[in-house]
Amino acid sequence: MSGMMRAVVVEAPGAPEVLQLREVHRPEAAPGQVLIRVKAFGLNRSELHFRQGLAYSGDFPRVPGIEAAGIVEEAPGREFTPGQQVVTMMGGMGREFDGGYAEFVVVPASQVIAFESALPWKILGAVPEMLQTAYGSLAVGVEARDGDSLLIRGGTSSIGLAVAVLAKLRGMTVLSTTRNGSRRGLLESVGVDHVLIDDGELAPRVRDVVPGGVDGAVELVGTNVMRDTLRAVRTGGVACFTGMLSDQWTIEQFYPMDWLPNGVRLTAYSGEADDLPAEVLQEFLDAVASGHALVPVGATYRMEDIVQAHRDLEANTIGGKAVVLP
Repeated sequence: MSGMMRAVVVEAPGAPEVLQLREVHRPEAAPGQVLIRVKAFGLNRSELHFRQGLAYSGDFPRVPGIEAAGIVEEAPGREFTPGQQVVTMMGGMGREFDGGYAEFVVVPASQVIAFESALPWKILGAVPEMLQTAYGSLAVGVEARDGDSLLIRGGTSSIGLAVAVLAKLRGMTVLSTTRNGSRRGLLESVGVDHVLIDDGELAPRVRDVVPGGVDGAVELVGTNVMRDTLRAVRTGGVACFTGMLSDQWTIEQFYPMDWLPNGVRLTAYSGEADDLPAEVLQEFLDAVASGHALVPVGATYRMEDIVQAHRDLEANTIGGKAVVLP
């Protein structure tokens, strides 16, 4: 008998109210797995889609949550040591098996990354999925180089803010968008060079700032604006489709000759835990600790407030990453 823990359980998809805080049996780790005591977990839009029944994978009932940060409780295969600080994400977590919305989570050892940091857990909990996606979008999706110009479409999202932080660490010129002029200060606070108010037609204004078009673009809004984003990129440049804040994922009657300007490359990025090198995580946390980078935490919640947290996430009112502290 392994004892009990608190966890958020979804029996069937629906509105935020389907998220129920319950006492459930604490999971046990088998060899090759790690039991993590969850200190903080970030909230993600993919968890909204799962909760709403819109996700392409996963089943119910389920403890959701595609990421967590915490401390190793048990590692029967000795891949990690009890007490080590770790993060975990993806790999079917919160969909095919129970995820991070809990006091404890069991995951395969292959999707655990160790680190050392004295930063508070509310900061650490915001990092794993946000950093993995932002880093991968730049390194793999855009193949960004130091000093490049970069457009971030959907800049006040947690990923958009994280991409800006990483890009500025690499000396890049960052153009970032918001539909709301009151968010200008938020974007400037993470080092954005040019804030653009997004009315749906951005490409001409991007080219006013960077004649010829930007070297790269990270698309976080969705397919509804992607055609315009592509027109903001120079010939030989890259637009990476990473997110869909608009919840528009697909393109009806996609005609490449019409959508893609000559020589502009369209890529996509969605990664797993092993796509985030441990040294990248450690270097980023060290940069935060030394004041050279920051983690855009928009709001923190208790596990009891998970329904309200999902309401806020759905309303796009947070302005940064939402983190829950069990």
